[in-house]
Amino acid sequence: MKQIDFENGGVGKNILAAALPMLVAQILNLLYNIVDRVYIARIPQVGTAALGAVGLCFPLIVIISAFANLFGSGGAPIFSIHRGKKEDTRANQIMNTSFTMLCIAAILLMAIGMLFAHPLLILFGASEKALVFAYPYLMLYLIGTLPSMIAVGMNPFINAQGYSTMGMLSVAIGALANLLLDPLFIFAFGLGVCGAAIATVISQTLSAAFVLYFLTRRSELQVRLLKKEEFSVSLGYAKNIVSLGTAGFIMQLTNSLVTICCNHVLSMTGGDIYISVMTIVSSVRQLVETPIYALTEGSSPIISYNYGARRPTRVKKAGSIMSLLVFAYTAVMWAVIILIPHTLIQVFSSDASLISDSVPALKQYFAAFIFMDLQYIGQTIFKSLNKKKQAIFFSLLRKVFIVVPLTYLMPFVLGMGTDGVFLAEPVSNVIGGSLCFITMLCTVLPELKRIQKNK
Repeated sequence: MKQIDFENGGVGKNILAAALPMLVAQILNLLYNIVDRVYIARIPQVGTAALGAVGLCFPLIVIISAFANLFGSGGAPIFSIHRGKKEDTRANQIMNTSFTMLCIAAILLMAIGMLFAHPLLILFGASEKALVFAYPYLMLYLIGTLPSMIAVGMNPFINAQGYSTMGMLSVAIGALANLLLDPLFIFAFGLGVCGAAIATVISQTLSAAFVLYFLTRRSELQVRLLKKEEFSVSLGYAKNIVSLGTAGFIMQLTNSLVTICCNHVLSMTGGDIYISVMTIVSSVRQLVETPIYALTEGSSPIISYNYGARRPTRVKKAGSIMSLLVFAYTAVMWAVIILIPHTLIQVFSSDASLISDSVPALKQYFAAFIFMDLQYIGQTIFKSLNKKKQAIFFSLLRKVFIVVPLTYLMPFVLGMGTDGVFLAEPVSNVIGGSLCFITMLCTVLPELKRIQKNK
């Protein structure tokens, strides 16, 4: 069980050692939902309608994931900073606080989701026809809220201790189980959309069981629920975790908000077929973004640890290497999307009409995707250095103040119809991504120079 030494060795080597297992883990993690979509789209007679209906559940699924990351991605950088300072007792208390908040939130979210599933799906743009598939899928998915949040939210604490291979394995277990169980429940047992949800819940439970086993038995610092007398002491830690995690939380929550707005506008301008188109575009985005997320999240504990250890040169080097890797990967994927979009779309559907409508939408949506890298890099560095205000502001700026207004302005006011929905994304990437990256350079680099000078 090899542990990465964040303090010594080559920075690039450490980033790759952390990012590559995370990349494999994230690609496998895509199988949770993408495999569902691939199989659901191929259910005889109802595949295209069922795919669009399940796409309507994504906003709530994203909200659940956002809460998991609120406590996981919010706690892990602070955990790493204290480990860098050799304050293991505080680091452990932060992990325990994150775990306790995550479990409480999971139970509340499951209860609220089950109570309001029907009106929420109506709000997200579901027609009566779509509800036939969307409602049972969502109700079954909600049963697995706790294991889903444990698997997603506690995995960063495995990676933050240098056990990136174990972090990868925790995801691989669930993803491979989902890959095997999906066709069994959907086709062999004839359960259709409900079978996809059942397979996902079982798979997430297996992932969560592995995460808990590792963090309670095998890791250097081990997790447990807070005791009653520790709640008051942990209040300060809880505030720091939530305030830092709020940036990523808002980013995911606003992704959900944008999806709701897009589905709402598309249902009026293009009908149910365009909700299926947006489901495919969102699936391709998830596929393309996964390695970017792995590279940035793999770099984050190295940046945080060395920032806590007051090693600014290693912080800058980690940020530079991360940026180069992200830009190189995005350039390749952008070329694939523009030149051979059919190849990616056909992964999710064989419906000729759906593919025909999806090709121009995909090209429009990804027209300026490379600018999204600037947002990812800036956000990662702000979060890793515990700069809450900047991280939160730029999360809100791109999605809430740019994308959402444009999603309504471009189709209706400018008369662009469905094209306006898909073009709102590249406009926001250019404006929001550029502002985030420039601000990061202007604030972080001078601070690192001051640390170097004082040292």
